[in-house]
Amino acid sequence: MKNHILISMLFLMASLSALAQPINRPTYAALLKSAEEELEKKQFLNAYEKYSEAYEESKDPDLIILMADLAFKLRDYKNSEKWYQRALKKSKKNKNAEKWEDKRFELARSLKMNEKYDEAIEEFDKYIAGAIDPVRKELAESEKIGCEFARVAKEDETVSVTNAGKEVNTKISEYSAFLTNDNKEMYYASLNSDEVIVVGKDSSDDYQSKIYKSIRGEKGWEKPTPLDEAINRPGFFNANVTLSPDGKRMFFCREQIEGDVLVESKIWMSEGNGGSWGAANELAGVNGNFIAKSPSVGELFGKEVLFFVSDMEGGSGGYDIYYATYKGAGQYGDPVNLGPQINTVGNEDTPFYRDGILYFSSEGHPGIGGYDVFMSTWNGTRWSKPQNMGKPYNSSVDDLYFMLDKEGYHGFVVSNRPAEGARSLHSKTCCNDIYNVSLKKIEATVTALAYDSETKEPLNGVTFELIQLGDTPKTVDSKTNGSSNNYDTPLELDRTYIIVASAENYENDTFAVNTVGLFDSKNFPAKLNLKPGRITKKIVRNEPFVLENILYDFDDDKITLPAEGDLQVIYDLMNKYPDMVIELSSHTDARGNDEYNRNLSQRRAESARRWLTNKGIARTRIQAKGYGETQPKTVDAKTAKKFAWLKEGQVLTEEYINSLLPDSVRFEAAHQLNRRTEFKILEGPTSITIEEEQLIQIGNRKVDGSAPPKTEPNKDEKKPAPNNNRKPNQRNKKGKGNDSPGGDSIPGFIQLEKAMMKDSAKIHPLSSLYGKKDLKGLPIMQFDERIYDMGKVKKGEIKEHTFNYTNVGDVALDIDLISVCECTTYEFAPSVVQPGGKGWIKVLFDSNKKDESDTSDVDIYLKNIDPEIDAPIFERVQFKYELVQ
Repeated sequence: MKNHILISMLFLMASLSALAQPINRPTYAALLKSAEEELEKKQFLNAYEKYSEAYEESKDPDLIILMADLAFKLRDYKNSEKWYQRALKKSKKNKNAEKWEDKRFELARSLKMNEKYDEAIEEFDKYIAGAIDPVRKELAESEKIGCEFARVAKEDETVSVTNAGKEVNTKISEYSAFLTNDNKEMYYASLNSDEVIVVGKDSSDDYQSKIYKSIRGEKGWEKPTPLDEAINRPGFFNANVTLSPDGKRMFFCREQIEGDVLVESKIWMSEGNGGSWGAANELAGVNGNFIAKSPSVGELFGKEVLFFVSDMEGGSGGYDIYYATYKGAGQYGDPVNLGPQINTVGNEDTPFYRDGILYFSSEGHPGIGGYDVFMSTWNGTRWSKPQNMGKPYNSSVDDLYFMLDKEGYHGFVVSNRPAEGARSLHSKTCCNDIYNVSLKKIEATVTALAYDSETKEPLNGVTFELIQLGDTPKTVDSKTNGSSNNYDTPLELDRTYIIVASAENYENDTFAVNTVGLFDSKNFPAKLNLKPGRITKKIVRNEPFVLENILYDFDDDKITLPAEGDLQVIYDLMNKYPDMVIELSSHTDARGNDEYNRNLSQRRAESARRWLTNKGIARTRIQAKGYGETQPKTVDAKTAKKFAWLKEGQVLTEEYINSLLPDSVRFEAAHQLNRRTEFKILEGPTSITIEEEQLIQIGNRKVDGSAPPKTEPNKDEKKPAPNNNRKPNQRNKKGKGNDSPGGDSIPGFIQLEKAMMKDSAKIHPLSSLYGKKDLKGLPIMQFDERIYDMGKVKKGEIKEHTFNYTNVGDVALDIDLISVCECTTYEFAPSVVQPGGKGWIKVLFDSNKKDESDTSDVDIYLKNIDPEIDAPIFERVQFKYELVQ
């Protein structure tokens, strides 16, 4: 049964006659007619009671399956198990067993809800063996996996789930409990009655569910008060309440019910402050000719979205989870289905988003009971495989509306579990109660002390780095303690760390810390002993460090053999510090044209980056900057010591260098000092230590004041123009030095060429732009080929292919990320392609990781946003292959 706010409306419509024994016993025919009338009106409780009376009167075997189905709808699983067992038991009296064989699915689910997992598995196996309906068969397979999981699942001892108490929980169901930011108030929906509500001539018109507020007192949740008619509109069932993260907006549903069936639900929003809520407005963009319910505010692609549940056409199952992007002024974009990673052929409901994690309930994913709570993490582009939250979050029955507060230690779950304190009007599992969820607050810390390993004395001035290990290790903290030898820091739970202690002229020492599986708070003491004797140099974040061997031939940007030594050092450091992001900058001297020098230095910086990326360093970890002549070198202590005629702090400006003439030796040496490549740390460790061997490698460049260097005379300057008599500081009319090489381009021809390219663009169906009429202001990736056939590939063979493309749009194209399967690696360049520019994506396919022929997708996500759908532009290319042994 599709679970919603009124799954227990069966109690609202019950007739008073169901509560009292009539004086004159009605005939079987009368009872049967009455039961059929109640069933037609979808009054399931009344129908069940009438059919039960009729069965007692007649023992008619045809009524058994009707009572079983109704008990199942009413979540009376003990009775549904009993009646389904009878219906499917073959005997002389029961000639309908084979006809009702498809109901074995409901029997198996009833056994599962009653925690009879072994018996349930047997029944699911029987059902699967003869199943005809592919959807129910798929659900049965999932239910069987859930049973196997339930048999071994253990309670999480750090979590407690307790009934919220009789002040808020009635014998009829409660729904959608939500905490305010201060954890002092709770909003929830309820019919707020312990008695059967009779809808008829003598009943009140005000019987629908309302949204209530309860305050947390010293003894727990206090008696609630209903919100006013700005929220609780008369004539509607008001339900599914939730708040925005700042607590200033309330989202909820107004619903209509026919019998016990939800026939209409729309999402509304009210703004408020201090507990007072204004008039509500129906949300534009998320409501339509379908059910829209269970709203929850979240974030995707850096923008606010509203998650909600709907049965709109095109979904995976009965109810699916969707999101709509908030555009402002109460307007939302078109709903987007979360896809098959989240939604199943069954029902998903009650999403809740917190810190990149989506919690939701599902009866389609393998679960312990009916609806189980699952969690899935958003990595910026896709959802992770949903993970069952386990016990005690989940029970053998239905668990919905899970939520946690901002700190993640307190929240709610709504459940019909037969737990201590549970209140139900009919069977033990008919009705929902609100349960408090509390997580034990476990804290982990480390206290590290550094010592000289020989003197055993405390060692001050040590840099402590905290590195979190995992698939991609990263430095999460770094601190240099100048006045003492200690380091204290909190740690995240379920993580593995290494502390690296370093100091100049000392060897590093490390200490491993593991916080996985802690059940109590713990401080980890760490003693680090640093051995003296190592000659080191500390490089601090955002301080440039000169790579003295990265030299270039005249007017060229190719990496020379001496440069590879320095780049190898950078490569080793990037591997040692996998979260480090650096800037590689190239600088020229002041001779030559400004623009030409900038372009040349940019090409040189990109050459250095390309050398590193070709060895496997991610391009996003290296920013290549060509500064040309704009940042002359400032003389440091090391340089001043090498050149006695230079003073520390002197800036080697063009004016200063020209003042060195007529001493051409010093003049050329100063220019060469300006021609340099530097790297500096932008992100990751706040400092790193380079050892003596590395210092030797990056410090062996020959630059002195005795004679001009022979290896690179005038390396950065443009080749001299005919005017060789110009003085070093003489300027032409167009700028510094000589004009840049090459002729001027023809702007009109370039614009015409771009227009022709755009007019000829054909949007491929594998592009998210396919079908758009207005492509103005958008980048367009026009590939030479979208689908490449690798042909026959022998198992174990590695194949590569390069997809070339042109940006035929009228704005720059900016690649954010590329997603491929585990069988494929990729490279691409450049990351930004101007209009008319070209780029490439090279894929390397490893057939060892595949067992059959297939077509593999290469998904390309751009930073460019399609304003029509308010989402990143998506492109796809494919390669296919025939795998042969």
